Amino acid sequence: MDETAGEPLQELVIGEDGLARPLWASRHQDLQDYYDHEWGMPLYGEDEVFERLALEGFQSGLSWATILRRREGFRRAFACFDPDAVARFDEDDVARLLADEGIIRHRGKIEATIANARAALALRGTEGIGARGDLPAGSTLADLVWSYRPPRSPAPRTFSEVPTTSEESRALARELKSRGFRFVGPTTMYALMEALGIVDTHLVGSHRRGSSGLWDESGAPRDRTGAD
Repeated sequence: MDETAGEPLQELVIGEDGLARPLWASRHQDLQDYYDHEWGMPLYGEDEVFERLALEGFQSGLSWATILRRREGFRRAFACFDPDAVARFDEDDVARLLADEGIIRHRGKIEATIANARAALALRGTEGIGARGDLPAGSTLADLVWSYRPPRSPAPRTFSEVPTTSEESRALARELKSRGFRFVGPTTMYALMEALGIVDTHLVGSHRRGSSGLWDESGAPRDRTGAD
C-alpha cells in the first residue's frame, strides 16, 4: 500500500489517539478506519478474495483512496463480487458498468473482472493448482492465493524496506495468468497479499504490526492456518 508517491517519505505518524500509523493512513478518517480494521486482516472466503483481487486490479495507476471511496459502488455494480454472478455478465452488463459513475469506468478493467470471475469458476474443477500443485478439485481462488503464503513475512522499519514484489507474488502472478486471469502482475499480487494478511508489511512500531495473528513482529509465523 503506497499513498505517498511523489512526496517526501515520512515513517510513522502518532495520531491524536496516541497510536502510530503510516502517513497514508493518517490523512483521512476513511483511510485510518480501513488501516485500523481491515488492511492486512486475513480473509479466506472466495467472494472476499475475489473482491480484493478485483479492487487491486482497478487500483492500478490510481490511489487506494479513490477505490475505497467507490467500494460500495463497486459492490453494487458487481453483484457483491459473487464470482458466479459476475461470470454471467454479458455485453449489456459491460455497457451498464461503463455508464456507472459509482465505479472506475475503465473497459479493460471491467472486462478483466468478468474474465477473472469465469477463471475463478474454472479453478473449482481443476486439480493440481496452487504453489505446490497439490490442491484438489473443488479448491477455490482463495485456496490458490493462500497457498502462496511465504515461510516468513518482511519486517520493514522504513518505507524503503517495504517490498513491492516477492518470489511468491511473482509465482502467483504466473499461475493466475496461466489460468486466464488478467490484471494480476507481480506488484498487484503483492498488494493483494498485503491486503489479505498473507504478508505483514505494517512498519515495525505501527500499532497494527502483528495484528493479523499470523505473524509476530519479527515476521516469523505464529500459525499456518490457511497456508497448508
